[in-house]
Amino acid sequence: MLPRVRRFAYGLTGSRDGADDLAQATCERAIGEIRRFQPGTRLDSWLYRIARNLHLNELRSQRTRRGHLQLVMKSEQAHERHVDGARDMEARLSFAELRQFIARLPEDQKTVLLLVCVDGLSYNEVSKILDLPSGTIASRIARARAALKDWMDGRDPPLRQRSEPGRKRETGR
Repeated sequence: MLPRVRRFAYGLTGSRDGADDLAQATCERAIGEIRRFQPGTRLDSWLYRIARNLHLNELRSQRTRRGHLQLVMKSEQAHERHVDGARDMEARLSFAELRQFIARLPEDQKTVLLLVCVDGLSYNEVSKILDLPSGTIASRIARARAALKDWMDGRDPPLRQRSEPGRKRETGR
């Protein structure tokens, strides 16, 4: 489970260090709260939910401390081996650009995109993990994919942060 949790954490945080920290915090929380795990349910779903909640808590904490959310992508070039070749460099640049684009998605879209497209979970599995209707999952995936298509077609889609779960949105009326 740890590689899957770490991969999900990497998608949420956008950095290896952040992923390691989030995966470790997830394991610590799971071990400390093992009595809350319900036998007969999916362990991966429980761990993903813990990771997502810890990540959202950290984002809220950063927003409170700084007054606004700052997304920081750490350079990983020092940790990666150097390979010559125009094709490899183009692939690395494209992947880095894709990661930056995904980091700009609203948290609700980013979470479902990572669980479905990166970890390969079904909409129903994600629905259970996030405790949301399958239609909501499908809608969020559709919006994320539409934004990705616009971006790949050279259009810069307007990506706005949606309100966090459980928080009321200000309407300005």
